[in-house]
Parts: sequence; structure tokens; C-alpha cells
Amino acid sequence: MEWGKQEGAISADDRSASARLVFGLCFYGLVVVVALLWRTGVYGEAIVFASAADAAGTQNFLADFAVGVGVGLTLAGTSFLATTRSTWGKRLSTELATALGPLGLKRALVLAVASGIAEEMFFRGALQPRVGLGVASVLFAAAHFLPRRVLLPWTAFALVAGFMLGGLFEWTGNLVAPVTAHIVVNAINLPLLEYYFGKASRGS
Repeated sequence: MEWGKQEGAISADDRSASARLVFGLCFYGLVVVVALLWRTGVYGEAIVFASAADAAGTQNFLADFAVGVGVGLTLAGTSFLATTRSTWGKRLSTELATALGPLGLKRALVLAVASGIAEEMFFRGALQPRVGLGVASVLFAAAHFLPRRVLLPWTAFALVAGFMLGGLFEWTGNLVAPVTAHIVVNAINLPLLEYYFGKASRGS
């Protein structure tokens, strides 16, 4: 009997995780549509590039991808050290794991790719060419702000990451490096949140 209850609980968690994933994909899909309508529909510019000059120039997407991987690993490594070796970092991670809920590795990776692409298309591809690096980075941090003291380091990390990702966009002239870095960060951090802090957040 207990085994049957446990299986039912797992199925319920699975359905809840799938529902959260579907919601996330719908939300990020909407973000992509808004970004495309803004940069490409309104201004007639290619959203992948930082400027018309970059679009007309020569791009080395493979090198930009490698740079993105390196920056993503650096950001993910820094955040991992902060969240596992400091009291405030552990509290932050537990809070984020609670908000995220159990997803499982596959769903976390899908969400990492979707969020990395959508957020970079909006904040860097659509917003930054209009308002500049500083404003776009501050707005990126504001999108990661919740009025709770324990979550303020998350906002601060998003501000630093926003400047780094925006700097990559301006330096390389395209979205390949910032999108790659963003996906790497989320693809590492989301599963780690659940693995290290998810059980504690659920009291198990």
C-alpha cells in the first residue's frame, strides 16, 4: 500500500514538473516573439547581430561559441562556489530550489536552452541596440529581482552576468557567445539547484 502511494506521489510530481515546463516554454516562446517583432518587425534589423555593420561583416561563430562556453563555465563555477561555501549562498539556493520545484534533468536542460535563447534574444538582441549596454543590463537584473532580502544576491549576480553577456554581444557582434554562455550557466545551475538544495527545500 505504501509503495502504491509513493508511486502516486511520483506521478503527481511528474505532472506538476511537466506543467511547469510547458508554462516556461510558452512564456519563453512569447518572449522570442516579442523580441523578433521589436527588432526585426519594427526596425527591420537582424536580431542575431549587434548592428548592421556586424551583420555585413565577417563572423566566426565557432570561435564565438567557444568563448561563450568559457564565459558560461566561469559564471557557473563562480555561482557554485558562492552558493556552496557561504551561508547566504546556501539560503539563496534553497529558496530558488523551492521556487523551482523538482524538474528532473531532462526538463531542466530543456528549460535552460529555452531561457538562454529567449532572454538573450530579448535583452541583448532586441533591447540592447536600442537602450545600450548599461540600461539593458540593469533591466536584466530587474527581471531577476524579487523583494526578498535572501534573493538579493541573485539579482546582483544577474546584474554582473548581464554586463558580461552584453559585453560579449558588443565584442563579438552577434548572439552566439551570449546565448551559449547563458545556456551553459542555466544547464549547470538548474540541475545543481535541485540536486544539492531541492531535497532540503522539500524537507526530505
